[in-house]
Amino acid sequence: MGRKKVLIIRFSSIGDIVLTSPVPRSLKKSHPDYEVHFLSKKSNKDLLIHNPHIDKLHILKDSLEETIKELKQEKFDYILDLHHNLRSFIIKFRLGVKARSFPKENWAKYKMVRFKNREIKLDHIVERYAATLALVGSELDEEGLELHLPESLEGKAEELLKKNLGAVSSKPLAIVLGAKHATKRWPSSHFIELINKLGEAVVLIGGPDAKEEAGEISHAVQTPVYNSVGQLSLLESAALLKQCRAVVAHDTGFMHIAAAFQMEIYSLWGNTVPEFGMTPYKSPHEILEVKNLDCRPCSKIGFDQCPKGHFSCMQDQKAEMVVEKIRRGISKS
Repeated sequence: MGRKKVLIIRFSSIGDIVLTSPVPRSLKKSHPDYEVHFLSKKSNKDLLIHNPHIDKLHILKDSLEETIKELKQEKFDYILDLHHNLRSFIIKFRLGVKARSFPKENWAKYKMVRFKNREIKLDHIVERYAATLALVGSELDEEGLELHLPESLEGKAEELLKKNLGAVSSKPLAIVLGAKHATKRWPSSHFIELINKLGEAVVLIGGPDAKEEAGEISHAVQTPVYNSVGQLSLLESAALLKQCRAVVAHDTGFMHIAAAFQMEIYSLWGNTVPEFGMTPYKSPHEILEVKNLDCRPCSKIGFDQCPKGHFSCMQDQKAEMVVEKIRRGISKS
């Protein structure tokens, strides 16, 4: 009969790729003899190629027809669709094998955004992804997220910390800057106040989009800061993050990378809300948000500017409050 082959589909983005990590692992636990393939965009290759639970990675081509032609040659037995859009539907239809798609809950999210109904609480996205495992007789394990890094990168991260922060008395705090949408970002002035009030060594992490902000912050603080923003690859930044004692992050992909490392996470929420089911998964965390704000959530994704003009969801989260939370720490019980 040969080995059973399973194709997992998730095209983007960084956070979602990390959030899918329990699926191939749980599948392999139930069926170690199954061959697990993963289809994603080229930009996510580094997040997937080191995963020991994935036997083969397929990269989505510019031509969907070429992608389908390649996938047909594999003769899959099952498809677990963790993206659930038109493109993944076409792939499933053309391959013509048993498939299961995860519940996106778009109607529920629409009601939450349109009517500000926060009585609705969606199951965590990891649990919704894992619902597809029923197709192959598997179920979600209890181990949380994972991201596998080459040992060489972890060694490089240690050297970078020594070079840029010197002999600090304890592990630094990581602050992840940037987000695709402005309404997910805490103001730079708040970050500056936070770092100065904390008075401890800090590592700034982020992509090229946050480089200007990182420069502004690093020049305005009086404590030791290693500004790595825009200077490292995604996995290099992840390895650096792993060397830190805790992380302050927005509702972005790096928040989920921190959860994969079981880090202590101080999670800043603006226009989105935890009830969407995208909180740090199985990692100690503190949700930082302005509760009872009648305009939240204003979007399930985000905007370039606050639709109301006041941006209270982030402006009203004062640095003093976040400092107090960090100093108190997070209970691990």
